[in-house]
Amino acid sequence: MATAKQTDRLWQGLHEVEDPEFPMSVVDMGLIYGLRQEGGTVFVDLTFTSMGCPCMDFIISDIRRRLLREPEVDQVHIEIVWDPPWSAERLTERGVAALETFGVGL
Repeated sequence: MATAKQTDRLWQGLHEVEDPEFPMSVVDMGLIYGLRQEGGTVFVDLTFTSMGCPCMDFIISDIRRRLLREPEVDQVHIEIVWDPPWSAERLTERGVAALETFGVGL
């Protein structure tokens, strides 16, 4: 199992992965439902704002590429999760502020 410091570093890395459609990270968008590391493998539970999200492949690829840059990460396993469905309540405070800056009301 990963230490808290290693897990924090993984979360920080995911803050660098931006949603291609919105000006914020996938973390602030609330797309990451879970993150854990076992040995050299990182497991990510990921959702999308809709089943028809046109950016799914880009986001998956960007998450994998970013996490593989971390020390001691050899593999990234991404599980797509649809339950519970994504809603605007998953946005972080920073995510809400980013949308408001661009005129998107919630």
